[in-house]
Parts: sequence; C-alpha cells; structure tokens
Amino acid sequence: MKKMVRYGVFLLIVAFLAYHSVYFKRLDEVKAGTASFNAAKYAEEFWNKKLTPSLSKSAEAGQLLSLLRSDKDKAFKDHAHALGIGNIKYFLIKGTGKVTDVEENQVLIKLESDGEKPEMRIATEYVFGNAVRDASGTIDINAFSNSMDFNNVSAEINEIIREKVIPAFKSKVKQGDVVEFAGAIELNQEHLKLDNIEIIPISLKIRNL
Repeated sequence: MKKMVRYGVFLLIVAFLAYHSVYFKRLDEVKAGTASFNAAKYAEEFWNKKLTPSLSKSAEAGQLLSLLRSDKDKAFKDHAHALGIGNIKYFLIKGTGKVTDVEENQVLIKLESDGEKPEMRIATEYVFGNAVRDASGTIDINAFSNSMDFNNVSAEINEIIREKVIPAFKSKVKQGDVVEFAGAIELNQEHLKLDNIEIIPISLKIRNL
C-alpha cells in the first residue's frame, strides 16, 4: 500500500514539473506574431535608407578581382560580409562594363577597369538568394524575432530587383552598350572561382555615348 502511495506521489510530482516546464503557445498567436511583421515595408526601407547609400562605398569590381587573385584573405577580410559561419561570402561591387552579349536570362559584360577586365554576367531573370540582403553588412539579424521574417526580407528585396531594377534595363540594353552597374556577388572563400561571376544588380544604367 505504501509503495502504491509513493508511486502515486511520484507521478503527481512528474506531472507537476512537466506542466510548469513546458510552454505551449497557441498556433494563432504564433501566426499573429509573424503577420505583424511587414517584410515588404522593411525591405523597401532597407533598400532606400541602408543599401542604396552604401553603394558609394562598394568595391570597384576590377580592383577587387585583382586583390582576390593577389591576396584572397585580405580581399575577404576588407570587403566581404556574411551573417553566418561558412565559406560563402558576399561582396557589394560597382563598375562599368561593355555589353558583349544579351541572352535571355543574363547580360554579359566585359569590365572597363584599371584592374582586371574579365567578363561578368548580370542576372536579368532569376534573382534569388541572400546576396543583396547580406552584401552591404548593414542588416542586423538580431533585429528579427524569427528566421521566417528574415528570409521574407530577402524575398522582398529580390522582388524589388525583379520589378524595379531589371525591366527597364532589359528592354533597352543591346550589344555594345556601356553599362554602369552596382550589385552583389557571392563567392566561396575556400573554393574560389573568379571566372563567369554573376552580379545580382542593384543599380543599372546604360551610359549615353
């Protein structure tokens, strides 16, 4: 009998501790918290107040490529940004290039630079990922209450590019044009490849000759 009483008391203690140690949140409360964050508004403010002003401080593309070849570690230390640990880093770059080909999903340019003059490609169709969000180093991950909101900001930034940056440029650009650009690139520090780099555009301007 005493054994049964002790066992019953033990079960009550376990139940009490379990009840007070586990926090349950209603699903509608979680949804409400997420819904209160306006990713589109945040992305627009980030674009206008942080990203665009930071373009003036971005690395010149040809000079950056020269530095990456001569001193990779310094190039990544001085110019790269990333919000996580790993080899993938993002750079904010600017430059001028001559259009060598206009393809369905990209525009190929050859840099006009005091440094290297390689061919690069400007994405004009498929704009995904976190390159533009992370390249400036001006966004604070700690300002977000959850990863969904943070990822939604990337999606909204990419939507701005698809809707406001690319269409006018894509409708007019042709082979031989000289393009002034600013954008973000993604590079792997451990497995660095500097040929055929893709630029996710932030600003595109066809220079009038």
